[in-house]
Amino acid sequence: MSITHLKSAPTTAAEADPETTAVVERLLREVEEGGEEAVRRISAMLDGWSPESFLVSAEQIQAATDRLPEQVRADIDFSLDQVTRFATAQRATLVDLEVELSPGLVAGHRHIPVSVAGCYVPGGRYAHAASAAMSIGTAKAAGVEFVVAASPPREGAGIHDATLYAMHRAGADAILALGGVQAVAAMAFGIFTGRSADVLAGPGNRFVAEAKRLLFGRVGIDVFAGPTEALVLADDTADPWVVAVDLASQAEHGPDSPVVLVTTSRRVADAVMERMEEAVAPLPMADAARTAWADCGEVVLCDTREEAAEVSDEYASEHVEVHAEDLPWWHERLRNYGTLFLGEETTVAYGDKSAGPNHILPTRGASRYTGGLWVGKFLKTLTFEQMTREASRDIGLVAARVSRVEGMEGHARSGDVRVEKYFPSATT
Repeated sequence: MSITHLKSAPTTAAEADPETTAVVERLLREVEEGGEEAVRRISAMLDGWSPESFLVSAEQIQAATDRLPEQVRADIDFSLDQVTRFATAQRATLVDLEVELSPGLVAGHRHIPVSVAGCYVPGGRYAHAASAAMSIGTAKAAGVEFVVAASPPREGAGIHDATLYAMHRAGADAILALGGVQAVAAMAFGIFTGRSADVLAGPGNRFVAEAKRLLFGRVGIDVFAGPTEALVLADDTADPWVVAVDLASQAEHGPDSPVVLVTTSRRVADAVMERMEEAVAPLPMADAARTAWADCGEVVLCDTREEAAEVSDEYASEHVEVHAEDLPWWHERLRNYGTLFLGEETTVAYGDKSAGPNHILPTRGASRYTGGLWVGKFLKTLTFEQMTREASRDIGLVAARVSRVEGMEGHARSGDVRVEKYFPSATT
């Protein structure tokens, strides 16, 4: 039994560096102290964007809608429906609880949505219309009352038409044509809307990710996100060309996106490596994908599928595809992944755009301890308890004795006063 790295990545995706942290800390501080004026100044400086209002109007949304071809609108609507249906089904599994733990003591929990969610929809080199459904649509499926969403302007013309349409259709109550740290800060601090976000969700570049990380605790966040990751598990039945195309499709995200092949077949490994340039070359962002494969791409050869599964779980990749026989075995065995794509017929690209499960997922090994964005991220599971006087006596006698063992006399007296009031003859 052996595990051989036929191709190793000379570099790995960098964690947040001190320079990025310093820049983000400064921008967050400026926005919190300076409010709208600071946002306008930073947006003009970084994006060349300073409109009369950063809040997108109904007329602007309608104009963007009118410019989109009918088929584009239909495809966005389909994708949103898939995501919303899946999120709604997830929400239905989260039921409130009420149980009598002992005579007269009723306890339970309720799932209550946060009041305000801030959803960041990235821009940059691509128009990420699908991300609007993933964050905004999921928040609305959870029952969030007010969703403020932000997306960067493109070429001085505001939000990309397809992205703006998707944000509106997903249910955003307020939309900001604003990007970067200043957008995250505006949502967190309630600038422009007067409604501070309780939870921030949505992917972004390293500055957006660092802003969310620094704000965590003050607000909730979806996941600690890094560059997109993909790992393909393949046996000798896998089609090397399909595998190569899938790896290239994820390398397209950027030059720091890790893409990994873990296989039990030397034939498949060699064929995939041989055809990667062919898979990358036609892409509009071929240079970025080529760099990702050169610097962050890996190929691991294993003797057995058990070894391959172990290696996959060690990577704990954001996306894991399985191109192998006996899919139920892989489904049962694998433990660490953001989302799993079983069989050649499924692919990460489907999950990224329109399959239904969320594409905002843990990276950098975080799938060892958490899943991705789902309705539960926008819900608070809040417990309650209520007692009869008899139950208060029974619990109070025990709680007072335990408190005194711990040396916490004040806690003990909270039990004493109730027992003495309700049942004067009882003693602690």
